[in-house]
Amino acid sequence: MSDFHVYDTTLRDGAQQEGLNLSVADKLAIARQLDALGVGYIEGGWPGANPKDTEFFQRARTELKLEHAQLAAFGATRRAGLKAADDPLIAALRDSGAGVVTLVAKSHDRHVELALRTTLEENLAMIRDTVTHLRAEGQRVFLDAEHFFDGYRANRAYALEVLRTATEAGADVVALCDTNGGMLPTWVADVVHDVVEATGAKVGIHCHNDTGCAVANSLAAVDAGATHVQGTVNGYGERTGNADLIAVVANLELKLGRSVLPDGSLREATRTAHAIADVTNVPPASRQPYVGSSAFAHKAGLHASAIKVDPDLYQHMDPLGVGNDMRLLVSDMAGRASIELKGRELGFELDAALARRVTDRVKELESRGYTFEAADASFELLLLEEVEGARPSYFDVESWRVISDHAGLTEATVKIVADGVRFVVTDEGNGPVNALDRALRAAIEQAFPEVQQFELTDYKVRLFDEGHGTNAKTRVLIETSDSDGSWVTVGVGENVIEASWEALVDGLTFGLRRHR
Repeated sequence: MSDFHVYDTTLRDGAQQEGLNLSVADKLAIARQLDALGVGYIEGGWPGANPKDTEFFQRARTELKLEHAQLAAFGATRRAGLKAADDPLIAALRDSGAGVVTLVAKSHDRHVELALRTTLEENLAMIRDTVTHLRAEGQRVFLDAEHFFDGYRANRAYALEVLRTATEAGADVVALCDTNGGMLPTWVADVVHDVVEATGAKVGIHCHNDTGCAVANSLAAVDAGATHVQGTVNGYGERTGNADLIAVVANLELKLGRSVLPDGSLREATRTAHAIADVTNVPPASRQPYVGSSAFAHKAGLHASAIKVDPDLYQHMDPLGVGNDMRLLVSDMAGRASIELKGRELGFELDAALARRVTDRVKELESRGYTFEAADASFELLLLEEVEGARPSYFDVESWRVISDHAGLTEATVKIVADGVRFVVTDEGNGPVNALDRALRAAIEQAFPEVQQFELTDYKVRLFDEGHGTNAKTRVLIETSDSDGSWVTVGVGENVIEASWEALVDGLTFGLRRHR
């Protein structure tokens, strides 16, 4: 498989996802991550079609030092009635500096006649002329046969002729695009096999996920003879997204024994997926295969009992193979084995009696609305309380209160005793929780300056007895971070302020314990 191509289109097709907007700096940062992962090709965008993509290719010449990947520029075949040499959009592809150009071309006869408003013969001439011209200018050409599978079903002969025309003109790869995302794996396999047999071309695959089968369809295509696979990191893309390239590559390498990325690169998959999610500002999907935070998370007590004997009994692979890790979730479904393993993960060896006591307490607290599966810090504080007989305490709360007026001004007053000194602090904030957070921190940092390093990075509220409407009990999860990592605490109360206060206090207590 030395000629196997992994082609990433996150920066172009992935960027079409609703709510995802990438600056030029974002695209450059993502390209560096993709290159470090070891993909073969990075599609940078459509130069000439919009100023942002044109600027990306201009800056890439001096700012991108790629070690593994080649940069590809995306564009369309020349317009009907023009020569490729005279089309300004083709000129933008020539001038992009990219060594590879990926041309999108119509392969569905109805799209040619209704969308391009030209003849089937002219469409073939547009493909031939554009590929020949770019090849003569020294660029390699890949062809994306748009709507290929639908076009193949409607008019097989013409769809195949599009591929033959591109190949004979010099295209290195013809990628079959399931543009509408409506295919299933066996259908894809049959078509790809027929295309390989009928044309002898190097065939690629580009799948969308509208049937939930983008990864499976990509694998089916490779099994049928495709040697070029396209996708996006984290499955970004229009509608339901594109094939998740990391899942495709992980399946090829780990399940099918293919050599796809440079040796050892797959161990960077989780870090890369999350780093790119930080740039796109789209939260990582916890249940994403291989790289999701829940991909190797175990909650049921039965699973934990088996994992205690052998982790492979309930895992399809070693998570380290993709740079992920096994997690044990503490919940009301947890048995003693879950608690013992979680305790060991946190550095505690629990005997049977202590594990039983912690298990019973967790289940009782969860019945009152607490949740610990996403709040490891609160669970660790609970565990310390059971093991050591007391919860870590760096300050005593004397009182707190919040005042909000009709104009929206919110003021919080906190009275605490820390390191033997009484502190009374009043502060204002954007709402009651922010005001409390600011006042509490301002008080504590006078005794413990390291609190200045702590930052509240996420805040979630959940009503867990919704039938009571505005009188429902509230659960709050707060994520706090410092330069070394982050931690999550949970609070439950009759109202959102009470629940938030509990989570805030636990968050600062846990942070101080980390530092002290």
